[in-house]
Order: sequence, then C-alpha cells, then structure tokens
Amino acid sequence: MSTYSVHPLNALARTNDAKTMLRRFLALDAVVTTGNGLAYVAASGPLGRFLGIDTGLLLALGVFLTLYGVGVGYLASRKSPPTLPVRGVIEANAAWAVLSVVALVAWLSPSTAGAVWIPLQALTVGGFAALQYAALRSLRA
Repeated sequence: MSTYSVHPLNALARTNDAKTMLRRFLALDAVVTTGNGLAYVAASGPLGRFLGIDTGLLLALGVFLTLYGVGVGYLASRKSPPTLPVRGVIEANAAWAVLSVVALVAWLSPSTAGAVWIPLQALTVGGFAALQYAALRSLRA
C-alpha cells in the first residue's frame, strides 16, 4: 500500500504536504498553460487553420496564456503561495473553462479538430481549478 493512499490528491501530487501539493498543481498548470501559449504565439497561423480559429485571436490568446502561465509559475515558485492570488488563479481557470464552452457554442465555428480541442482544453483547465481548489482547502484544513 502506498503512503500516499490516504487521500486521492496525495497520490496524484505524490506528497502528503498540502503546501507542496498546491505548489505542484500550480506548477503543472504553469507549464501546460505557458507551453500552450507559446505554441499559439509561435504557430498561430498553422494552428489557427487546423483548429478553424482566427489566427489573430489565437495569437492574442497565446500572448495572454504565456503571461498568465508565467504568473502562475511565479506563484508555484513561492515557498508559501498567498491564498488570495491562488484563489484568483482558481477562479480564472474556472472562468476560462466555462467561457471556452460558451465560445464554442455561441460564436466560434471551429474545424472538427477545434471542436475536439476546445472542450478538451476546457476540461484540462477546469481540472486544474478543481485540483488547486482541493489543495487549497486541504492546506487551510
């Protein structure tokens, strides 16, 4: 039996320390978000055509995601990430997930690849929000 099996989050974060767990989930979010943003910036044309999304929109999202990811990475690098900015990250991730689905339904007309990618990234970002929220709650408990 693993020493991390007390709580599913402990096993996922591979630690029993709530502060380390939160920092790891923030760091994972930062790496994925920054990587995604850099890909959008570097290849907005080809990715825009592949996903059926306006390249200007994808470029702007890429710049935003890169800066946001760097900010989340900064929080993850802190020995004790402050609660208020962490809550801001959680809320921003939740909003991103919801707005991605709304955009897909309300105004985007993506390609088939885009229609698959958008909900998948929304689930990923929503998952980050859920993990970060649970880790923050664990830290405060």
